[in-house]
Amino acid sequence: MPEMPEVETVRRGLEEIVVGKTVASVTVTWPRIVQAEGGLEAFENRMPGQQLMKVGRIGKFLLFYWTDVVWIAHLRMEGKYLYEKQDTPVDPYTHVICHLTDGNDLRYRDVRKFGRIHMVDKADTDAAIAQLNLGPEPADLNFEDFKARLMRTKRPIKAVLLDQSVVAGIGNIYADEILYEAKVHPQQIGASLYDHEITAIIEASRDIIQAAIAVGGTTIRTYTNTFGENGHFANYLKAYGQTDNPCQRCGTPIEKIKVAQRGTHYCPHCQTIHE
Repeated sequence: MPEMPEVETVRRGLEEIVVGKTVASVTVTWPRIVQAEGGLEAFENRMPGQQLMKVGRIGKFLLFYWTDVVWIAHLRMEGKYLYEKQDTPVDPYTHVICHLTDGNDLRYRDVRKFGRIHMVDKADTDAAIAQLNLGPEPADLNFEDFKARLMRTKRPIKAVLLDQSVVAGIGNIYADEILYEAKVHPQQIGASLYDHEITAIIEASRDIIQAAIAVGGTTIRTYTNTFGENGHFANYLKAYGQTDNPCQRCGTPIEKIKVAQRGTHYCPHCQTIHE
């Protein structure tokens, strides 16, 4: 699933090539992807004439600001937005197409059909975002607030980092990398973390997310950006996907366990559980 660095990379690509474009008509072949008051008919009637003013992001959600509506969109597992010539063949995995007045399409492609586009009136944007119940992003984490949340939970820290209401934007890949960098065991209970561990997690969250954005995110299987390019942070992964490879700090083989129902990678020597 694309996480914050991948979604931010997609956002930047869309800002570069689609902002300012106007919709002539839309085609939707899988209606469940679209969520709008009034249903699909309202979406199809409302979108023609809409100009894309800007593309924002909050956590893992893309925000398409059109003339008087906003899309709050989630890529889920394999969603992609592509900007292509209208005469480019449409494959069977493309489910929403905005035919633009410049002769190109903004196409939403999703092999697994899990992604969603929620259209709201622009005036209702803040309320719709509030309903997402997102916590602060890594760059905005405050030590005291984060510690207070941790002290109230008996969940392992890996599960806490995956909880979008606590920290927005972190998923499985970056949670493993953050905890590796902070030298915190993924099964360490949140309420048992020492202050220096909390500080290390906050700092690692900021540094790793920023570094991943700088190289276009991480491509493990299918993620590509709006230009069809892979992200390169996979070249820098130290924990995620490194099972049996030597830890870059101590040489101990990286192990894989399951935490919060997710495959989890860590160094058993550098990341140990304490009381």
